[in-house]
Amino acid sequence: MTMLAFEKVDKFYGDHHVLKGIDATIGRGEVVVVCGPSGSGKSTLIRTVTRLEAIQKGRILFEGKDVNARDMKINQLRARIGFVFQSFNLFQNLSVRQNLILGPTKVLGMSRDEAVAQAEALLTKVGLAHKIDAMPANLSGGQQQRVAIARALAMKPPLMLFDEPTSALDPEMVQEVLQVMRSLADEGLTMMIVTHEMGFARDVSSRVWFMDQGQLLEDAPPSEFFSQPKHARAQRFLQDVLRPSPMISVPRDAVPA
Repeated sequence: MTMLAFEKVDKFYGDHHVLKGIDATIGRGEVVVVCGPSGSGKSTLIRTVTRLEAIQKGRILFEGKDVNARDMKINQLRARIGFVFQSFNLFQNLSVRQNLILGPTKVLGMSRDEAVAQAEALLTKVGLAHKIDAMPANLSGGQQQRVAIARALAMKPPLMLFDEPTSALDPEMVQEVLQVMRSLADEGLTMMIVTHEMGFARDVSSRVWFMDQGQLLEDAPPSEFFSQPKHARAQRFLQDVLRPSPMISVPRDAVPA
């Protein structure tokens, strides 16, 4: 079953054509990683799903319904689609527990006891049960992002969107977030993920979408995309991102004795 469909989607910023005729689908249970160089339209595309960005042409269908239809209730749409941003977006004045129970109690009508029990279970899932009473400011970036994932899951969304969820993190914190995302993939959650983490894309995704200059140039299984990318721009991108980092030589006299 198709969970999400883009049908000839075009997006403009003034005269700048940001998304050009995007045609693609995501099936239930699929994990699609969207990659490409900076400025290729990846984040703009994922933000159109929940109408954080408007489109000028085409249609976006979530569970068969046009997200831009006049009768589409935007708050109900966003309650059904989890969104994890680069910058965590936790409520800084609320504890971790309060962050996780606010949506379920206010939007889903869940009882407080049920919401707290769910929060405890979700925090256990992301390895942060011991931080339930902490304030976001007292958490590391990786911990804040794991709480943000748990908060999105608390709304029981059939679709999760991730917009570069690790790009604001220190390198040592990246893996703890990716590990949570791997476990969600293993559980069969449908996910659309914008990321530069190519190892994760190769290991976890069902399909890889490669974008450049507002176009979706490749849509392929990871085994095919990483071994035989069809488009020259995709080949160049992979050469750049997978090239080993050059060794940095330090002059001997720069090292204290």
